[in-house]
Amino acid sequence: MNQSQDDAVISTNDDATACKRFAVHMGYWEDKYIQYFAKVGDRKTPEINRGYYARIKGIFFLLDQFLTLTDSQCQVVSFGAGFDTLFWQLKDRGCAPKVFVEVDFGNVTERKCRCIRSRRQLQEVFKTEDNLKIEEKEIHSNCYHLLAADLRDVDVIESKITSIGLDRSLPTVFITECVLVYMEPNKSATLINWAGSHFKTALFLNYEQVNMQDRFGHVMIENLKCRNCTLLGALGCPDLQSQKQRFLSNHWQSSQAYSMDEVYRYLPSQELSRIEKLEFLDEVDLLDQLLSHYCISWAFNDDKQIGLSSIGF
Repeated sequence: MNQSQDDAVISTNDDATACKRFAVHMGYWEDKYIQYFAKVGDRKTPEINRGYYARIKGIFFLLDQFLTLTDSQCQVVSFGAGFDTLFWQLKDRGCAPKVFVEVDFGNVTERKCRCIRSRRQLQEVFKTEDNLKIEEKEIHSNCYHLLAADLRDVDVIESKITSIGLDRSLPTVFITECVLVYMEPNKSATLINWAGSHFKTALFLNYEQVNMQDRFGHVMIENLKCRNCTLLGALGCPDLQSQKQRFLSNHWQSSQAYSMDEVYRYLPSQELSRIEKLEFLDEVDLLDQLLSHYCISWAFNDDKQIGLSSIGF
């Protein structure tokens, strides 16, 4: 990718944050921290709001199982984290891991540093003994690190992860949401391989587009191309089987993948009933189409045999 393409991909962080902010404003889920990273912008359609609800709840459903299995004696590494607020939410819930690491492009982390520096509410979760240090593009503390790095350069990732002293023997979960799909297949494979090679009791959670070969998928791809965003990895993982295989081929013991329309059906029925009353959905078929073109895939290594095979929907 050239710089203009990088900038276009970076701009998707602003789009995602705005969508999350609006969905929270509408009552789909609670997140008191998202307001510090985005204002309530233009109205989003009901299917977009429900799609983000499924994304947020689906990833957390799997993550929560990992945190329970490890009693939060674990680490979280979020690649391409953008303005995500998961760390703060886990702190509020009392189930934050020992260490939470976020990695993204330097101009994204620089903006996030400014947000955190200027908002007392974002700093209040840190205790004095956490030794919080906010730099221009990075943040370091005993429990949270924000790292500036290009995920396509695994040597830099390795160096940064080593420098903060991440414990490779501790259970670790990696999270990527609409990240790998913007990378060339060989680059994303290298990142997945690095994680699987170095962390032997670990979970990898991935959310991204899938099934892009049909007309609906082509329209999505063309719309992104108009913004100079290219889904470089879409053809490399065109279906759920290839989503699973990408992990099995790169030092992960087992993997699974569900389309988001499947995930949606597995979410708690009482919660679905609640959110479906928030807005009238005129075209249910459109939601089904949207959800069928996204997926959550996950993989694990379980050398310590802590029961990671039990994680799922």
